[in-house]
Amino acid sequence: MLAKTLKEYLDERKIRYVTISHSPAYTAQEVAQSAHVPGTQMAKTVMVTVDGTLAMAVLPACQRVDVRELEEITGSDDVTLAHEEEFKDYFPDCEAGAMPPFGNLYDMSVYVSPDLAVEPEIVFNAGSHTELVRMRWRDYYNLVKPRVAEFAL
Repeated sequence: MLAKTLKEYLDERKIRYVTISHSPAYTAQEVAQSAHVPGTQMAKTVMVTVDGTLAMAVLPACQRVDVRELEEITGSDDVTLAHEEEFKDYFPDCEAGAMPPFGNLYDMSVYVSPDLAVEPEIVFNAGSHTELVRMRWRDYYNLVKPRVAEFAL
């Protein structure tokens, strides 16, 4: 089911989006395959801490976060991948690990790979391990206002 917070946010702003149901899948690449979504459009949200503060790193399913690059981008010397226990309570309407890349809804910074920014659409977990949202990249960018930067391997 689409996360209530996200659904209300998109609907209030009259953003056009499509939901895609798929069989249960837990890794971004499995989700992309299950939903028949190109890996270049399938965005995964990786939770990181920047100087102890949670943030989202959003990148294509087939890539990994380079924490050293994120340190450089953020001007921090303390960027780490967050553990589920550190962030699961921040997303009460989402299944663990299926949060949408809308850090602005949760008072978090968002860093997005430029590889997603060149795509016309973005597809991401909608708060569950069985549903995705597909929407225009431009709408996503205008709503979230992420920092687009190179931090993926």
